[in-house]
Amino acid sequence: MRNYFLGAIVFLAVIVGGNWYYWQAMPVEEAAQTGGATIKTQDIAYFEGAKGYFVRPEAAGDYPGVVLIHENRGLRPEIRTAAEDLAKEGFMVLAVDLFNGQVLETQDQARAVTSQFDQAKGVENMRAAAQYLRGQGATKVASWGWCFGGRQSVELAISGEPLDATVVYYGGGMATTTQQLAPIKWPVMGVFGDADQAIPVATVQAFESSLDTLGIENEVYIYPGVGHAFANPSNPNHAPAETADAWEKTLTFLERHLK
Repeated sequence: MRNYFLGAIVFLAVIVGGNWYYWQAMPVEEAAQTGGATIKTQDIAYFEGAKGYFVRPEAAGDYPGVVLIHENRGLRPEIRTAAEDLAKEGFMVLAVDLFNGQVLETQDQARAVTSQFDQAKGVENMRAAAQYLRGQGATKVASWGWCFGGRQSVELAISGEPLDATVVYYGGGMATTTQQLAPIKWPVMGVFGDADQAIPVATVQAFESSLDTLGIENEVYIYPGVGHAFANPSNPNHAPAETADAWEKTLTFLERHLK
């Protein structure tokens, strides 16, 4: 079911409430002050040629897992920060590395790398990440990706890997037909901007319509007036209020379906 947010009242409420979690850098030692859990971090080798960023609450316990999937510039600092912020909310998070350690600075570099991307190997990589999380005790696992990673989040969902939830932020080139999306048997959340030239609203509507036709529970949010990669603070399109609102909705979605 699509949700449109018209006006700034919702966003201002989020800001006033102090809910600026997503993408905000918060050192681990400040976790107790911010109300989040203390976390521990580790770079891990979970797949051949890949070193991911594993973050989990420090306290012993059972936590659901999230496979976090980077944009088309690799496992950059903002992705690591997102993993840390999510772990502080009570999740085990593995931010994957799909580019064999490459962290890119320009779109030209990103296009060169993604044009050579081996999709089959990428799926193997993400499935290995899900299996790693299960090996760490996660009984429920979700995926969440942005841009290139948004598409990969959908690719993982239709690969045959059993998940409990899928989150996609403006996934360019993602699967949209009922035939493609049929393997999904769990809830899906999508976040998009209506000014995103890379992913037209018509594409988002096709995605949502197919999910509805298949009877897949879904939440699709289209934010007015924002463009591609609006949730990335390093992108010129960054929209802080919409980003904060989307973070809250994503966190609620993951808590509902994983905890």
